[in-house]
Parts: sequence; structure tokens; C-alpha cells
Amino acid sequence: MTTEPVSGTSQGDETNPQLQEIWEKISGVLGNLPDYVTEFFQEYKRPLITVGLIFGAIISVKLLLAILGAVNEIPLLAPTFELVGLAYSGWFVYRFLLRDSNRQELMSNVASLRDQVLGKRS
Repeated sequence: MTTEPVSGTSQGDETNPQLQEIWEKISGVLGNLPDYVTEFFQEYKRPLITVGLIFGAIISVKLLLAILGAVNEIPLLAPTFELVGLAYSGWFVYRFLLRDSNRQELMSNVASLRDQVLGKRS
């Protein structure tokens, strides 16, 4: 029982080197992938950070609006928050805006906070 080679074996011999060549190219690219990714991130660091911050801000705003919408649906909670806001606004006007000395104190507090956040002015 001897088997003779089928005439289609020449095609199998041709595809094997082609597959080997393709595999070598793929493995070469995958082997250098960390270098490509590192180079890409180093070159486009600022734009990537900017895009990431923009997406983060959009997601944060959407999440905040969803939470506020859910809280607004709770009965009696929205009117309670409105009353608290009105009470605080009334206290703020009474405490800081009615007298000149209190307005000066408020302006010095605002200037102090601004200097702490932005740095000392020269």
C-alpha cells in the first residue's frame, strides 16, 4: 500500500511559506507593540489628556444630572431643598450684605480665598 502524492500538494507547499511569512510579520508587529504604544502616547500626551478630561467632564455632568433628577422625584425633598436654599440666602443677605462693615469683611474673605487659590498677587 503505497500512496502516491496527490498533484495538489504543490499548493500546500506554497501556502506554508506564505503562512509562515504572514505569521512572522504579525509576531514582529505584536512584539514591537509596546514600543509603538509608548511612542504614540509620548507624542500625543497632551491631546489625549485633554480628550480624556473632556469625556470625564461630560460623564460627570450627565451623572450629576441623573442624580439630581432622581432626587427631584422623591416627594417633599425638592420643596425642602428650596426652603433650605431660601433660608440660607436670607441668612447670607442679613449676615454680609446689609451693613457696609460686613460687606468689607466679605470682600476681604473673597480676596483671601482668591489669593489662596490663584496665588499671591504682586
